[in-house]
Amino acid sequence: MNAEFSAGPPQEKSAPAGGSEAHAVASVGASLPLIGFGEVRHTRLKPAVNAFNYPTYFLMLPLRSLHQNGNGALARNRRAALSFFDRDHGEGGDDCLAWVDALLAREGITDVAGEVWLHTYPRVFGHTFKPVSFWYCHNAAGALRAIVVEVNNTFGERHCYLLDHPRYGQELQAVKVFHVSPFCTLDGFYRFRFMRVNNEGIEKTLARIDYDDASGPLLQTSVAGTLQALSAATLRKALWRYPAMTLGVVARIHWQAFKLWRKRVPFVSKPQTPEVFVTR
Repeated sequence: MNAEFSAGPPQEKSAPAGGSEAHAVASVGASLPLIGFGEVRHTRLKPAVNAFNYPTYFLMLPLRSLHQNGNGALARNRRAALSFFDRDHGEGGDDCLAWVDALLAREGITDVAGEVWLHTYPRVFGHTFKPVSFWYCHNAAGALRAIVVEVNNTFGERHCYLLDHPRYGQELQAVKVFHVSPFCTLDGFYRFRFMRVNNEGIEKTLARIDYDDASGPLLQTSVAGTLQALSAATLRKALWRYPAMTLGVVARIHWQAFKLWRKRVPFVSKPQTPEVFVTR
């Protein structure tokens, strides 16, 4: 995998001023749903080091185009071996695009008439767990206007971090307010970095989230992959390679928690869920 898509210390190339190739590809192939094949990486730096990586796949869906042109090979809101359900996002309604548009409008962001790309995990044989999904929201000119980071925890709770006026390659920050891991407090903040690049016709994406507590960097995480057109063939490829992906995600979460417990990393009791659903 490209070195700029690693989960080590931040080394990604920043976007050049005045626009970039990474920025420009946001509108390329906007009518086509995509599937990404890549890798998840996670490194805990203290008080005990714990690192892992594993192969994965994910959906990259252009929601406005799907509304206009249909879903193609994607099984949307219907049963299939691999499917996408709108109600798995937001407030559980049957139109997740309308939900994110309304969320942005409530936050005073009304110029997102362009494509909304949703980077998320699908349902696999009817089951899903989405630790995090990313909504890349563009204005009518095709420029990135906002990113919504939608986080779920294993307690069935959900929270959104809204990143206003982001740029690909730029480091973005948000104060941590939502409990995810029982081995992390709510102290500190997240550092985000997103990339989407097209190199000689090969398109790749990276979403990186690092977490710093009061004493410095604690977690380094990323999901990266190469994007391909979502078709019957690529759906079969995903299912043959990773037939139990959802179960694998949940099993790995619990296995890594057990390893941290064995390493005597302190356990943190679950705090109250934040009263405000969106953190800016």
